[in-house]
Amino acid sequence: MGSITHLDEYGHPKMVDVGAKDPTERMAKACGWIILPRSVYDVVCRGEAPKGDVLKIAELAGIMAAKRTWELIPLCHNIRIDHVEVRCELDEKRSGIRVTSDVSAREVTGVEMEALTAVTVALLTIYDMCKGIDKGMYFEDIHLVEKSGGKSGHYVWKGQEVRKGD
Repeated sequence: MGSITHLDEYGHPKMVDVGAKDPTERMAKACGWIILPRSVYDVVCRGEAPKGDVLKIAELAGIMAAKRTWELIPLCHNIRIDHVEVRCELDEKRSGIRVTSDVSAREVTGVEMEALTAVTVALLTIYDMCKGIDKGMYFEDIHLVEKSGGKSGHYVWKGQEVRKGD
């Protein structure tokens, strides 16, 4: 762990100065779940949700959110994203929807926050579109799956890495 980078010498928040950094290829993948009551899952599967195609609208919302992450997270930089893909996949066994995102950019800072924001907003969109059917939905396991580029190098999630009590 390095020093605190987002506070000045007086403890005030600041954005990290990335002006002198050279752009490099950056990539991040994230995923998360929304678990649905069976009644909601069945409506989504049949494409009969009152607000429209839940999966396609959630994918679009995730893409839009990735592009606006810098407006939502106070100390994120406004970056030029080269690629965003968001996918929603039904899982009958879990009665849920798995949302994944893939973001890339040739930039001076990473795209992890954009990937996580894409997943989170897609999940929230699913909730919003289905809450009129049943509000008993919940989110699970939102996390960074992989990232590459930048000073911290390549990262791949290896499962439940956070230990309780640490």
